[in-house]
Amino acid sequence: MSKEIRIDFVSDVSCPWCIIGLKSLEQAIDKVGDDVSVQLHFQPFELNPKMVAEGQDIGEHLAQKYGATAEQTAKNREMIRARGAELGFAFNMATRSRIYNTFDAHRLLHWAELQGRQHALKVALFELYFSKGGNPSSHEELLQAVAEVGLDTAEAARILASDDYAADVREAERFYQQQGINSVPAIIINERHLISGGQPPEVFEQALRKIMAAE
Repeated sequence: MSKEIRIDFVSDVSCPWCIIGLKSLEQAIDKVGDDVSVQLHFQPFELNPKMVAEGQDIGEHLAQKYGATAEQTAKNREMIRARGAELGFAFNMATRSRIYNTFDAHRLLHWAELQGRQHALKVALFELYFSKGGNPSSHEELLQAVAEVGLDTAEAARILASDDYAADVREAERFYQQQGINSVPAIIINERHLISGGQPPEVFEQALRKIMAAE
């Protein structure tokens, strides 16, 4: 009989290491196979909660926030692109020039979990930003992602026009910050075991097997 494992995946849809971590985790779960039944929950984290509506140029943003030079940024982007390619995810760096506010995306992800479509929407939002160069703060583009995964666009539009799930998202963000999560991805297994960063699939597989054996 397979063992049930809960995984809380704390992340932001504008974080490249988060989709790398997710793809690695998915491969690890596949390798473990029928021995484990995973309940995956995506939890909100905003890398830039005060980002203005129109966003900011990525190069400018990284220089201001991290002191990164243009050369360092280019090197990091190539490393991310290569890691994504290894895992089957396409980073289209040429189309992505700005970074945006993601709060509304997190509100829709909270709603999507209630509809049983959170995982699908999460991946669609990663693809919107990183593969298509889209704007995850644009309601029009968010609704396109909603439609792609078979969710109700009329209901999603109503949510975006309201404050629905705003309090839920902020409460979840505060909870994980209070637990010491200040960078993402943060992968929490069975609410006890933390794995940080976009680790290779082998790291997640080893952790899953170890936890399964212990519990």
